[in-house]
Amino acid sequence: MKTITDAQSTDRDWLRTYYYLRFAISAAWVALAFTIARTVPPLAALMLVAYPAWDALANYLDAGRSGGLARSKSQMLNMVASVVTASAVAVTLPHGMHAVLEIFGVWAVLSGLFQLITGVRRWRLHGAQWAMILSGAQSGLAGAHMLGKAAGAAPVGIADVAPYAAFGAFYFLVSAVSLTVGRARRRSRTVAA
Repeated sequence: MKTITDAQSTDRDWLRTYYYLRFAISAAWVALAFTIARTVPPLAALMLVAYPAWDALANYLDAGRSGGLARSKSQMLNMVASVVTASAVAVTLPHGMHAVLEIFGVWAVLSGLFQLITGVRRWRLHGAQWAMILSGAQSGLAGAHMLGKAAGAAPVGIADVAPYAAFGAFYFLVSAVSLTVGRARRRSRTVAA
């Protein structure tokens, strides 16, 4: 029979793996955005739809491992916002990048708020959520920045979304490493006891 400690350890292991996966996919997306996709518009268009779509899937998978969407309202709302964003970007792409960047700006604000709420909720159970909370807050600022650029006349492109994704990748990596360090400390205390 599994104890509460065993269940918490399994949850932490999932969360650590999940954060590493989110880091890897975001980092690859950023690398492509700053290189090939800048000069290949069809690839950039696909990536701009795929990024929020992946976020929706990731929130769905994570919520499924954390008690389900009904238990994690913030992840459910984040998933819905991401699905709506992916759809809106797909429809808006023919109208230009300023409109797409505006959609990303609104999404960054909303998803940041939902991520912040999820991080605060998880802190009580898993610890090591300060980076996710900080990421959620910074997402709101990034969204405001994207909205400002979208309202301007200067040309915009996928590279204007990439810093937002890069900061997300960084925070996912920090969170994964924090959980990994915490796990190593718990194991060393168990061995020493």
